[in-house]
Formats: sequence, structure tokens, C-alpha cells
Amino acid sequence: MNVSNDPTLTVAAGGPASPVDDRHVEVFEPVATPAEVRAELPATREQHDLVGRSRAEIAAAMRGDDERMVVIVGPCSIHDRGVAGEYARLLAPLAEELSDRLIVVMRTYFEKPRTSIGWKGLIYDPSLDGSSDASRGLRLARQVLLEVTGLGLPCAVEVLDTITPQYQTDLVSWAAIGARTVESQVHRQLASGLSMPIGFKNGTDGTLGSAHNALSAAVAPHAFFGINGVGQTTVVRTTGNPDVHIVLRGGADGPNYDAATVARARDAAREVTGFRRPVMIDASHGNSGKDHRRQRLVVEDVLDQWRSPDHGLLGLMLESNLQPGRQDWSPDAPLRHGVSITDACVGWDETVELLHRCADAVSVPR
Repeated sequence: MNVSNDPTLTVAAGGPASPVDDRHVEVFEPVATPAEVRAELPATREQHDLVGRSRAEIAAAMRGDDERMVVIVGPCSIHDRGVAGEYARLLAPLAEELSDRLIVVMRTYFEKPRTSIGWKGLIYDPSLDGSSDASRGLRLARQVLLEVTGLGLPCAVEVLDTITPQYQTDLVSWAAIGARTVESQVHRQLASGLSMPIGFKNGTDGTLGSAHNALSAAVAPHAFFGINGVGQTTVVRTTGNPDVHIVLRGGADGPNYDAATVARARDAAREVTGFRRPVMIDASHGNSGKDHRRQRLVVEDVLDQWRSPDHGLLGLMLESNLQPGRQDWSPDAPLRHGVSITDACVGWDETVELLHRCADAVSVPR
């Protein structure tokens, strides 16, 4: 059989329609390549210097060469560019004020993993109306990163899609692999080639096994399929990413930020990385029972542990916005300014207080 002349084997996206392919696909919409979007929205030398410097500082903190606490803080997910900019303009001077004790990185999450269905993030639905204008979303996400790094703030993202990093990671200082994807071979391979420190969250069941295995996979070299800057399908060959750590975020059975669990996570991560401080605590999600008012309790416990010798802690993650709480989103309803449409967040005033408390804890000699 001549395969090249067999119409039933021709993919609809690149040739005549096939009677068996793409039965449930409405349309393939071309998007600009990563190189085109980066050229359209270029970063400055100063922004790339910031990214490189902050990545190195976070890695040094993991090794124990930098005694500062790393704090990943900001909205659960970005849904409004204006609000993100307003938040960043408040955070930037505070981060500078506390920079002798804290390495502050702003959460700029554009992709939202869903347990079932719902709004999937700024990249996929930037208009919040179900139109799914992802071409606009890719550009809007990069514009947010440019605005935040332009203020001197490093940025953090969660890596969910395996293609979107090509559009934005030159502006990202730290990234997370979430609880729903930490067991994914694809995401572990992807992390092995990313250029920034990566935090692997424990699985949704709260146990450490999946995160520990992910560290072992990410530090190793891999070969896998991906795209390059001009959108070509390629085999990506990586060297492995040595700058990886565990993030404890709680699970279905409750919190896991207690000292005993932190010690187990520390020892497991040290087996892989050798780092002195390879554990970060997520104060939200399972650790707070998704109650933003309980993030404070998590922070207080972590700061108590910080004062102990050989705590193994890298820092904290806080979900924070201009206003506390959350609101339901629907395409036809107005939204309150500065309130999360995904997980509930602490408000700005409490954020300032908690960051100062973190800085004070670092000031206490151990």
C-alpha cells in the first residue's frame, strides 16, 4: 500500500479531510509562534538581568548559601491585567524594603487546572466570556509579565500546558508543577529542560511519594516531543534541572505543614538534590482548607519552625489579592475589583502584615 496516496491516513489539519480523524474537533486555529510573540513584545536587557539574578538567588537559598526566605505571593490566578498591575505596584516597594531578609516573587498564574470544568485561566479565556481567544491570551499574559518585571519584581507561574512556556519563560524566575500534574511524565520531562527553579507540589492525596519521584525525574536528562521557538515539532533533549524542590500544599486528608512532615519531605528531597533547604510550604489549598483566613495560622506555624535548627524550609507561598475572599464568575455578571475568581485570597493589608512577620522571623538568629 502506498501510504502517501491513502486519503484515509491524511490528517485533516494538514491535508484533505479524513473520514476517521478529528471527529470531535470543530476547528484548528493557527496562533503566532513563540518567536513572533516575543519579537512583538520584547523584554529588555534589564528584565532578563532581573530574571537571571532572581533565579540564581532562589537556587542559592535552596543550597543554603542565601539565608533569606523565599516568598511566592500574589493572586491565585490573574484574571484582570489592570488589577495585576495595581497589585504589582503595591508589592514592588514592599519587596524592595524587605529584600535584605526576603526574596519576594509575585504569583502571575495564567493557567488554572480544573478538577472538572470552569474558567481555565487568562491565556485560554482572557475575555472571561467563553470566547477562548487564546491568541490574545498568550499576548496578554506576556504583557503582564513585562509590566511586573519592569517594576523590578520576579515572576512565578504554574506550568500546566507544555507549549505555553515557550511564549513566556524568559520572564519567569520560579515555576510550580501542581498537585494534579506532579505524576505526569510529560510535566516531569518538561521541568527537566526549564531554566528556572521548579517547585513540585505533593499530590492531591497529601502524600510525598509523587513529589519525591518527580524530583528524581526532573534532575535527569530526557528526550521528548515539543515545539521550538518557530513552532516546529521537535525532539527536545534536556540535561536535567538541578534546581528543584518540594512544595507541601496539604491534601484530601488535611494539612501537611507540621514539623514531622516537613522533616520527612526535607530528608526525601535532600536524597535527590543535596540542598539544605528544599521544602516550601503553600499556606493555601489543603493546608488552609481553602479558607483564606487560615493562611495566617499556617504562616505562624512555619515561622515557629523557621526558628529551629536545620528546619529545611525554603519559604512560603501565599494567595493574596487587593481584596480578601473570592467571588463567583459568570460571563454575564459584573466582577468586584481586586477579588479573586478562583481560590480565596487574603487581602492587601493582611499581606503587608504577613510579609513583615516573615521578615522579622528571618531577623531572629538561629
